[in-house]
Amino acid sequence: MIENIWVEYSPLIVKYGTGIIYAVLVLLAGIYAARLIRNSARRVMEKRNLDPSLVPFVSSLIYTTLLILVIISALTMLGIEMTSFIALLGAAGLAIGMALSGTLQNFAGGVIILIIKPFKAGDVIEAQGYTGLVKEIQIFNTILTTFDNKTIILPNGALSSGSMVNFTTQNTRRVDWKFGIAYGDNSDLAKKVLFDLITSDERVLKDPEPFVALSELGDSSVNFVVRAWVNAADYWPVFFEMNEKVYKTFPLEGLNIPFPQMDVHIQKD
Repeated sequence: MIENIWVEYSPLIVKYGTGIIYAVLVLLAGIYAARLIRNSARRVMEKRNLDPSLVPFVSSLIYTTLLILVIISALTMLGIEMTSFIALLGAAGLAIGMALSGTLQNFAGGVIILIIKPFKAGDVIEAQGYTGLVKEIQIFNTILTTFDNKTIILPNGALSSGSMVNFTTQNTRRVDWKFGIAYGDNSDLAKKVLFDLITSDERVLKDPEPFVALSELGDSSVNFVVRAWVNAADYWPVFFEMNEKVYKTFPLEGLNIPFPQMDVHIQKD
């Protein structure tokens, strides 16, 4: 009886048993290789100082993708037809991708930001019409905190592909002012007063040297441009204090800050 069963089914046992053994070996080797590639990718990302929130996510994504490929290969070795399954999987992936196109775009943008690092947490940036401190870079969004303590959520897709200003990358910044005096006032004196005020501030850098010049003859005033370089952290304190100094000093020097004015000439016919 047993001999008859063996004779009848031995070809099938040999055929499928060999396939099962090969499939198990491929599965085990594939899992080992997937883990090896995942760990290697993790080490590379950590050496590149990628954002800590990105490292486990990307390494897990790589491992899952490789694991799916290994399982498909193992099932193919068992003689299971995978063409229809792969086609169905591709169609489902396409449908999901179209439904989540905006989300996927934000995800891709987040990955790009975390890899290229045009900015990092703690930087002050201007993007999408908002200016603020980067509080957190997430996979789909970047969180900003404005200077009046509002929370701004910017999608990473638009942020990674649009224009952006990073105010933190440079150690120094140039401060620009525009001051006006009335027509008839002493322009040489005004220029000297402005230069003395800006050079007396110890936070203003000596190199490059501060610059003061008569820039234009306006409709109601003679305008001077003042430029000075400071450390990035001193930008706003120097800017505001210089405005205050000029406002207080000009009257003491006999210089007038004019109001907008218009001369009207009336003629009788």
